[in-house]
Amino acid sequence: MRTRYAVSGELRIAYELRGPLFTTQPTLLLIQGLGFDASGWGTAVSLLRRRFKLVLIDNRGVGRSGAGAISVPAMADDVVAVLDDIAAGPVHVLGASLGGMIAQDLVIRHPGRVDKLVLACTTPGWPFAYPMPSATVRLITTSKRLPRDVAARRHIENALSPSTLEQHSDLVEQILARQQSATADQATWQRQVAAGASYVGGLRQRGIRARTLILHGAADRVVDPRNARLLAARIPDSRLVTFPGLGHLFFWEDPAGFADAVTSFLLDGGVDGRGR
Repeated sequence: MRTRYAVSGELRIAYELRGPLFTTQPTLLLIQGLGFDASGWGTAVSLLRRRFKLVLIDNRGVGRSGAGAISVPAMADDVVAVLDDIAAGPVHVLGASLGGMIAQDLVIRHPGRVDKLVLACTTPGWPFAYPMPSATVRLITTSKRLPRDVAARRHIENALSPSTLEQHSDLVEQILARQQSATADQATWQRQVAAGASYVGGLRQRGIRARTLILHGAADRVVDPRNARLLAARIPDSRLVTFPGLGHLFFWEDPAGFADAVTSFLLDGGVDGRGR
């Protein structure tokens, strides 16, 4: 897969295209969260590419993209630059965690660029959202004093559910292997943290007109799962699917269930019956 670059202001934003160049399959653009580059979706990518042409972005400060000033609006502008670079009309957009905030900002400010929207393990932002759980806040604060590899492991363990850690402890190593070269440095990682923590969504989600699916792990210890219901209540005619017993990285914990929910919604408008 060849890395391509879009120009966003003074930065080069890296992205990849997965799937055949000439296809009638719909385009799905994926935006990852804190500390993950385009490889952060794990095996879910191979499942999604069966039905979609995928656009996978490295957010600024991560992977092969430049850093610069990091904020949710700036990263949403980076997505627009990528869409311009591939001359894409409206596309389906999937954002996870910090990527879900970016996706919200994108569809609110550039509604014509988004066909259907999927928001995974994310929050509507301040001031009307449930805050990050205190244990995760303490972990983020402690991370500043930990070696990078130790901090990365603790964050991944925190992002998986207790049942997953007990039954599939090897998943931590798989995710670590994908993440090793993603984040540039601790300072950039902290700036991404600040970008997510300072995101102000207000009640702007009420203006989203794209058909929207909201996905969340019921055992998420990074983003309070109650935020999913806030989003579902604010976005007109949205659908909510919860994954019982799974954590923040539920798309790693259950890639098939995740891909099935996304695919059935984007192609047929239905979901598999979990959640609301």
